[in-house]
Amino acid sequence: MTSQPLAPLDLAFWNIESAEHPMHLGALGVFPADSPTAAAHAADLLAARAPAVPGLRMRIRDRWRPPLAPGSPLSLGALTALGGAAREPDPGFDPLGHVRLHPPAADFQAVAGRLMERPLDRERPPWEAHVVPAEDGASFAVLFKFHHALADGLRALALAAGILDPMDLPEPRPRPEPPRRSPLPAVRDLPGLLRGALSDAGRALDIGAAAALSTLDVRSSPALAAGASGTRRTAGVSLDLDDVHRIRKTVSGTVNDVLIAVVAGALRRWLDERGDGSEGVAPRALIPVSRRRPRTAHPQGNRLSGYLIRLPVGDPDPLSRLGTVRAAMDRNKDAGPARGAGAVALLADHVPALGHRLGGPLVGQAARLWFDILVTSVPLPSLGLRLGGHPLTEVYPYAPLARGHALAVAVSTYRGRVHYGLVADAGAVPDLDLLARALTEEVETLLTACGS
Repeated sequence: MTSQPLAPLDLAFWNIESAEHPMHLGALGVFPADSPTAAAHAADLLAARAPAVPGLRMRIRDRWRPPLAPGSPLSLGALTALGGAAREPDPGFDPLGHVRLHPPAADFQAVAGRLMERPLDRERPPWEAHVVPAEDGASFAVLFKFHHALADGLRALALAAGILDPMDLPEPRPRPEPPRRSPLPAVRDLPGLLRGALSDAGRALDIGAAAALSTLDVRSSPALAAGASGTRRTAGVSLDLDDVHRIRKTVSGTVNDVLIAVVAGALRRWLDERGDGSEGVAPRALIPVSRRRPRTAHPQGNRLSGYLIRLPVGDPDPLSRLGTVRAAMDRNKDAGPARGAGAVALLADHVPALGHRLGGPLVGQAARLWFDILVTSVPLPSLGLRLGGHPLTEVYPYAPLARGHALAVAVSTYRGRVHYGLVADAGAVPDLDLLARALTEEVETLLTACGS
């Protein structure tokens, strides 16, 4: 296994991280236990399987010097590595240091919050698995943490699936290897390359202008902003997917439209209950969009863009809120994920490695200017996942919390249930349980409004 330079967006995630704002994804899975030793057996299985998954043995190393052999001529490719980072195999990989068995706990979410606030060790492969047995012995939970520079949502799913029980999946069709190309472009290709470069530059300017315009007329709430406390609190909500489908069929649109509108309605309830008020509030929600196809989940490197929409929190009518969300998402889809303010992640491709290294902290601080809340969807397979023969019954995804943000929302659908995973700054949002309850209440409100 050889070193692999980080993709530009991976490099951005690696360099915007700070001790108070770790850039790792998370997922809390809950499994029923059939014996007092089920959790310990699960931890042993995870540790035993991890060495067989190549991506879990990869660590990330900063590169400040060009990778040149003595006497080699200085090349353009070497210059681009200056200030960058690369994944490389960890020769001393110890799975026991990455899989940890914890004492029994009464509240999985409380444990997850404390673990999510701890940054991953940047000198080791940047992932962890924490196994937590329930105090009553009826279940156990596994919290996976993956650094965003190691994996996006689909890639993290592939890595986690590699250490769960094997699934009976159809063999993927072999893909033909692309033809080898010379490192120098052919003369006949130069006009096309020039047009592509000009098109990319125009797209970058378009994205930058849209992002600048999105900062105008911001109607957010102080409740969604937070200082760098470095603390985390998590919460999980499980809803019936059939209820979401009933709402969708009544008003049209997509399941994702409904799930985003539920967040808008829950924020309204939460702001009113805590006394902050929701009138006139329309925070900017970043909706990440994966540009990775399911069959290409294994290649490394983040493949993300995004849509930026205003959540109609100030609208008192639940169906009107849903209509506003649906119209905004339709406009974004018509424009495509390569245009608009939400596609700022694509600008990472236009920044040299040294720029990411030096400008990472500044970019991290600017996230608050770009959006107010992250609402992301994490895909899960429809097939049942298992660990040590125990079926996965609940799974709550967690997103990183950017600097200046108080709250991030992730959502997954799995085997007939919708699971919301909430991550908040514990100092700014001590009442995260109220927001979790508001998500359930908003679905009930929408069902009533739809006559269901």
